[in-house]
Amino acid sequence: MASKEDFISHINTGYATKGESIILGGAMLNGEALPDAHIKIPLKTLNRHGLIAGATGTGKTKTIQVLSEQLSLLGIPVLMMDIKGDFSGISKPGIEQPFITERHAKINIPYQVSGFPVELLTLSKQNGVRLRATVSEFGPVLFSRILDLNDTQAGVVAVIFKYCDDNQMPLLDLKDIKKVINYITEEGKAEIEEHYGKISTSTTGTILRKIIELEQQGADLFFGEMSFDINDLMRIDENGKGYVNIIRLTDIQDKPKLFSTFMLSLLAEIYNTMPEQGDSGQPELVIFIDEAHLIFNQASKALLDQIESIVKLIRSKGIGLYFVTQNPMDVPSSVLAQLGLKIQHALRAFTANDRKAIKMTSENYPISEYYKTDEVLTSLGTGEALVTALNEKGIPTPLAATMMRAPMSRMDVLTDNEISEINNSSKLVRKYNEVIDRESAYEMLNKKVQDIQKEAAEAEEKVQEQKQEKKEASEPMSQTTKSIIKVFTSATFIRGVFGVLTKIFKK
Repeated sequence: MASKEDFISHINTGYATKGESIILGGAMLNGEALPDAHIKIPLKTLNRHGLIAGATGTGKTKTIQVLSEQLSLLGIPVLMMDIKGDFSGISKPGIEQPFITERHAKINIPYQVSGFPVELLTLSKQNGVRLRATVSEFGPVLFSRILDLNDTQAGVVAVIFKYCDDNQMPLLDLKDIKKVINYITEEGKAEIEEHYGKISTSTTGTILRKIIELEQQGADLFFGEMSFDINDLMRIDENGKGYVNIIRLTDIQDKPKLFSTFMLSLLAEIYNTMPEQGDSGQPELVIFIDEAHLIFNQASKALLDQIESIVKLIRSKGIGLYFVTQNPMDVPSSVLAQLGLKIQHALRAFTANDRKAIKMTSENYPISEYYKTDEVLTSLGTGEALVTALNEKGIPTPLAATMMRAPMSRMDVLTDNEISEINNSSKLVRKYNEVIDRESAYEMLNKKVQDIQKEAAEAEEKVQEQKQEKKEASEPMSQTTKSIIKVFTSATFIRGVFGVLTKIFKK
């Protein structure tokens, strides 16, 4: 069996870095932490994405906290999804407890407490910076994929967007696109058929129902103005620390459609906005997607294809994506294959299916002469994990059981007063929390429909007047009129007759 010295050399060679790096913790062998074998992740490869997995209570949240802190210290901003409400404490310094001191002594890493600059963001009515995007910014393809439409239905959505573009009608929120759908199936049907072809009412009905389903999950709060500028995620504070942007999603777990809609739109916006930079020295932004199964579980194949494409391409923009979930099998294999850093906390085997899942999970990691991976996976303690990454040359590092360092910030949530304090001092809250509802397709089509209805009413009134006139002209004379005419006619006749007789008698 290899010696401890061989193992330390093996780790230090595999995790050696020349440029800046993040130290996650110390390597372990046979359950013992080794102070001279640090697990270092090069900043250069952090845009190659990653996975953080493990059973509940094994330390995933603290790992995200540690990574976010280390990135912030190096001036790299972070965006994290806070579905359980665990991350807000990162804004406040932690407290050094005896167990933390002992842990850091074992791995030979100095410990100090610190708070970090934080922005609290929200998709719902929670306190924080409101995140919004317009329907137009999604575009017909992405909007159709979110609604899980077939080709025919997606074609109709494309027509809707084209019609609004041609007529300078902004599609800002869901009531805009619902109004357009109603219009093209009723008042504007002839107009649409003339310029764009016939559209089936059953197709528009299906699209409308899908939009209503999305709306019922709270998407009406997300679609609208003003749109969030992703450059506001890239901020650095006056001390050179990157901002940790925390999206508060504690009320979103039962709304997976809204969550996946937001994530896809965000990634697409970042990809379309950020310039190409190739493999630079460090990432521009690192995103942690907690409870990643919420994205993948209810995603259609088209949506999964879109996510896979973005994961492949977005790293060239300097963006690192880190999926956080209980079981690595929650992440599609096509996406899993794109992830360079893997931090696997303990898995628990309670059933035969659990044991099969652990066996499959162990096969996703490099073979190691120092570990039986499937056994180590079930024996790791809280705050310990199997780690493999990419070195500066893009080569996978050796598998290392790691005792993770402890967070420097508070390992607990903020109070309501502390949350209010952050929001009250936030420039972004003042920038984005004003509700804007400018004239868009909804208002413009309402006016157009009113004009159509007014013209139709006036035309109908004119037709009725013409009918009345025609009716009066052709209507039979009343009995009274007939009597009067008869009297006048008789009198005229009599006068005529008597006139003639008078002339005769005079003669």
